[in-house]
Amino acid sequence: MSALTSRLGRRALLAAGVALLAAFPVLNGSIYYQNMLILTFVLAILASGWNIMSGYTGYVSLGHCAFIGIGAYTAGILSREWGVSPFLVAPLGGVTAAFAALLLGFVTRRTRGAAFVIVSFALLELTGLVVRNFKSLTGGSAGLLMPIPTWDVSRQDWPFYYALLALLILSVALTAWIARSKLGVGLIAIRDDEDKAAGIGVTTSAHKALAFMASTVFVGMAGAIYGYYLSSLDPSAMFDIVLSVEAVLAAMLGGRGTVWGPILGAFILEPLAEVTDTQMGGANAGALRLIFFGGLLLAVVLLLPRGIIPQITTMVQARRTRGQSSPVGSRLLGADLPATPALRCPQPTDSGDAPLLQITDVTKKFGALTAVDKCSMEVPRGSISALIGPNGSGKTTLFNLIDGTYRVSSGRIHFAGQRLDNMGRTRRTFAGVARTYQLPRLFESLSVLHNVTAASGEFSLLGLARSAVSGREAARAQELLEFVGLGEYLNARASDLSYGQRKLVELAQVLMLEPQLILLDEPAAGINPTLIQRLAELIRALNEAGQTFLVVEHDMNFVLSVSNPVVVLARGSVLACGSPTDISADPAVKEAYLGEDYVLDPVMTGGNT
Repeated sequence: MSALTSRLGRRALLAAGVALLAAFPVLNGSIYYQNMLILTFVLAILASGWNIMSGYTGYVSLGHCAFIGIGAYTAGILSREWGVSPFLVAPLGGVTAAFAALLLGFVTRRTRGAAFVIVSFALLELTGLVVRNFKSLTGGSAGLLMPIPTWDVSRQDWPFYYALLALLILSVALTAWIARSKLGVGLIAIRDDEDKAAGIGVTTSAHKALAFMASTVFVGMAGAIYGYYLSSLDPSAMFDIVLSVEAVLAAMLGGRGTVWGPILGAFILEPLAEVTDTQMGGANAGALRLIFFGGLLLAVVLLLPRGIIPQITTMVQARRTRGQSSPVGSRLLGADLPATPALRCPQPTDSGDAPLLQITDVTKKFGALTAVDKCSMEVPRGSISALIGPNGSGKTTLFNLIDGTYRVSSGRIHFAGQRLDNMGRTRRTFAGVARTYQLPRLFESLSVLHNVTAASGEFSLLGLARSAVSGREAARAQELLEFVGLGEYLNARASDLSYGQRKLVELAQVLMLEPQLILLDEPAAGINPTLIQRLAELIRALNEAGQTFLVVEHDMNFVLSVSNPVVVLARGSVLACGSPTDISADPAVKEAYLGEDYVLDPVMTGGNT
């Protein structure tokens, strides 16, 4: 009931804020304050768009205000050519900005980090340069005059004010929808670990393209209205790096990666900008403002790196939970294993007797080093196969070749009757291959529930629109988390979990993909014996339900207790293959890996011989 009351209180506060802004021009006839709010709305829309691209996706842009200029010039040119109001062609300004963002995404599809920052700044400079030199269309450095408003002067700037207020509301609604959807969870996964995201079915290229376009469509429309408000378009004003810095600062100040952070930052920053304009006028005003806002940005990054809203949220949660025990760190294991969730693995299209995975003469070279050398092996459908061998024998490299992290130098990999080695990583996930890691790779910014709902076994635009916090996706994720023993941890942050808990979340994450084959990379490494035993029970239960596993492990008692057959690698090639009993007694395996004194423990094998 308290959660419902809190939600209703937030909605009432939001409605009151919108009503106050809507009534302000009527209640206060000051042109000065109306103009300040118009500029605040423009900055808030720009910062909110920047937040989708940079706050959620992690691709930091210093050229986002280029889309303000693109939208403004699109509307200005079309209104001149067609003889219509810029208000009518403002949506086309948004479409043009979104198309430009799509091109940016295509050009930078393999660019990350500082390189993307540089490219985004280059986009800003390039668009400004094109506008200045395309005089016949844009007016060049002289600028482009916008149509004169035709409404009664008594209405002041109301049309600009209310149009931008409506765009701001739509921008916030879009961000809120993205934050709750599968698309938004996928974007945060890309921000935290893009390579891992690709391995759990997040189509990174499509996600980034959608994010880039979503981040610019309302920015372009706002640019069209902002240009009309200014009455003339000047390349220096439309493609100003200071405006981009202000947008970044607004999002950072309020809290990037949040719905309301950029809005709060803009409503703090724009009045401050008005003060600096008053106090820093003169010939060097532009340079002084750039220095001021650059220094303020540095101060925010150093002193308030998470922003106001995340900081306040953390403080409030800490106060609410003071004195309460947290489930994080408590014992996971109950007396009984939960019921095995229904597995929906795709039906085999090949012969039932054919191996699920077939590796034929696979070689992987890194320069002069041969990590895998003409390796051939099979994983029978419905088995728990093991891959063992000394350090440096090529086990992890072979896993990387199977899941698509590396490309084979030669040889072939067939999976479920289809060629696997010529597929990209995400396509292999959709084909039915999933993987865990020796060091669990979770998305630290996401909750446990969202870490699981981020996984997707197929791509569809409708699927991206589904809610990640409720409905079918969330219900399935909760079922899998209860199966691995983490049903009470749904809202815990992944960064707060213990090492063993993180391994269990990653297991639930790959089960969300409904794969045919799960690659387990040293699942027992670094966890206590009790949890190892429980993990073995989970694997056996899943296998009895039809799940196929390929396990890399150094704990011989564990691997030989659950696996059959066992494949031994040495120097990148298969040394032996057989049952646990045969492998443990093989002289070549003892010499290369197990040791002459190794004896198979019949209690640990549980009859798995």
